[in-house]
Amino acid sequence: MSSSSTTRTRPPYVLARAEVRAVERVSPSFVRVTFGGDELADFGTPGDVFDARIKLVFPPASGILPPVDRDTDDWWGAYLAVPEAERGSMRTYSVRELRANAATEVVVDFVLHLEPGLTGPASSWASAAEVGDALLMVGPRRGREDRSGIEYEPGSASQVCLVGDETAAPAIARILEDAPRDLRGIAFIEVPDAADELAVDAPAGVDVHWLPRGDVAHGLRLIPTVLDYLGEAAGTEIVVQDAEGEDLVWETPVYSGLGEEISSVDGGADRYFWIAGESGVVTTLRRHLVKGLGIDRTQVAFMGYWRRGVAMRG
Repeated sequence: MSSSSTTRTRPPYVLARAEVRAVERVSPSFVRVTFGGDELADFGTPGDVFDARIKLVFPPASGILPPVDRDTDDWWGAYLAVPEAERGSMRTYSVRELRANAATEVVVDFVLHLEPGLTGPASSWASAAEVGDALLMVGPRRGREDRSGIEYEPGSASQVCLVGDETAAPAIARILEDAPRDLRGIAFIEVPDAADELAVDAPAGVDVHWLPRGDVAHGLRLIPTVLDYLGEAAGTEIVVQDAEGEDLVWETPVYSGLGEEISSVDGGADRYFWIAGESGVVTTLRRHLVKGLGIDRTQVAFMGYWRRGVAMRG
């Protein structure tokens, strides 16, 4: 065997078969699934997890996991090489907890959208998940130093404002649990029901506000609450921007999906904003914060995780 083959750099991402080790219905809208398995041994992020994103591949209607080459450097190409009918469905999720001890376990909180017309392959799979079920998981290989999949980057800001709906709740919880214990700030999390308020080990200086939506339209508890906190005039008409036909909004202090020029990575601002969830709600908040309140966009990460009425892919 040649020396070049023995020293080949390992792929930066792990594509692994992950088996369900535990399933817990933690609230009416959330089910917590713990994954394990030998193929997750190299899965991990250096240090804290924060809002690290991973890809999950759910089996197709046959229930058979797609035969993706898991030893390739090009996991995406290997996935696309599988006939479409056999690929299953790929979705992006946040890591709720990463346990990398003797045996690696990855915990994911799934939101159960089970209403007619809203149920997708991820919700359907999670609602029926049992110990022993399996899917494919893509994530950063342990030992990487580039913070792959992590967008939370407060820089030198001494305060944070974390905002999201139920799809962002797991990432917000992980950010707060990984944050320095002297962090100060506030978090607003809109969820479908009051019973969806979950335990979060937040720093003492961060106030966490859960906003049950009830029968109110998506975002109409969250948006005015955030704007009131920021001092926007009471009575401002709130119209959730329709993002249909557009790419999901994705704007961070170091990247602009809109192609805007970025002046600096860390401008020394005192406050950092992290806002994620339904794309129309995130876009609406972006308009109010950047255009209405004049907050520098380099202080904010705006991330559309999904779009109402659209079956997201990838």
